[in-house]
Amino acid sequence: MGSGIGHPAALGGYLLIVNLITWLAFRRDKRRSETRDWRTPEKRLLTLAIIGGWPAAKLAQRWLRHKTRKQPFAWQLNLIGIAWGWALAFLAIAALLARP
Repeated sequence: MGSGIGHPAALGGYLLIVNLITWLAFRRDKRRSETRDWRTPEKRLLTLAIIGGWPAAKLAQRWLRHKTRKQPFAWQLNLIGIAWGWALAFLAIAALLARP
């Protein structure tokens, strides 16, 4: 077994950290929207979703009721989720086909 991001524990740790950061970013942005303070740019929130924080972004969107009606943000976040789904399906199929 090698080390690095390909190792399941490293990948799991990475995704845990990215999702925690994503949740906190959405929560902070929601609180700042309520106080009319400086906001987190949508581009940054979407970037966190792209790099692996999509599950936390979607949960935060629903549970915090944040950016649910904001377009095009809402459909862009859904599109990122679809892309992640296709990527995971591709990796799963590739792993199955690579088995002896």
